[in-house]
Amino acid sequence: MVAEAKEQQPPAARPQIKVEKAVKSFSGRVVVDIDELVLGDQPIEGLIGPNGAGKTTLMRMIMHSTPLDQGTVTLYPSGINGEGIVLSALPTHRMARHGVVKSNQVIMDFDKLTILDSLLLAVAQHKYEQPQRIFDEKRVYDESAARIHEYLEFFAFGDPTQFAGSAGEKKLLDIVRCLLLEPRFLLLDEPTAGLPEELTEKVMQLIRDLAATGTAVVIVEHDLSVIWNLSNEVHFMAEGNVVMRGSPQEIRKNKTVIEKYLGEGHV
Repeated sequence: MVAEAKEQQPPAARPQIKVEKAVKSFSGRVVVDIDELVLGDQPIEGLIGPNGAGKTTLMRMIMHSTPLDQGTVTLYPSGINGEGIVLSALPTHRMARHGVVKSNQVIMDFDKLTILDSLLLAVAQHKYEQPQRIFDEKRVYDESAARIHEYLEFFAFGDPTQFAGSAGEKKLLDIVRCLLLEPRFLLLDEPTAGLPEELTEKVMQLIRDLAATGTAVVIVEHDLSVIWNLSNEVHFMAEGNVVMRGSPQEIRKNKTVIEKYLGEGHV
């Protein structure tokens, strides 16, 4: 089992990300305005807030797929007191080599690639992504086949030589691609949206096991049962800023959060 294999790995020093004086505007409207925010204090952190709060934009700013108007985002691979890497000075394609990986909020897939080929592309090193190296595909497969098939079996995918069919399969495929990159800091944007309960539980299990090995995980998720049951700490974001943070119990009982976001039914 994937989970059993990960539990045998000793925990590593957990990385942290620091966002400082980060601002992003669209058409004159400020969407994100954060003076200082540290992510990675806890193994699994939830990021919640009303629609338009800036959650997805913040995650895209961390990945530098949305450039900052001002400010910096810094990765500290061994914790906040260690040496930092300024992510906001790097192109998006450099993030994965530093262990920072993000899932897609909107379902994305390679329409012309089979399930297996899509996963092989995720694990292919840069040196193999050249036209003249096409015949190295078998080597890439041999190096990663065991891990790929472990995930395929865990999620009960069908024939991996076929194309992903349902939206759920495509969502899981995106998550598996992220996990195959062996992230040290994983950003998940609505990872369980549209998934049935049994698959949601499997995704949550993998996230717990990954965090137990020292990977920092931050989750944006509108299914609050996932947030309450999975997160060690929750950040509440509104109007472009993280206005409070605390344990799931503290956040879900906060009067401001209840009135502006949760509603009485979630207390």
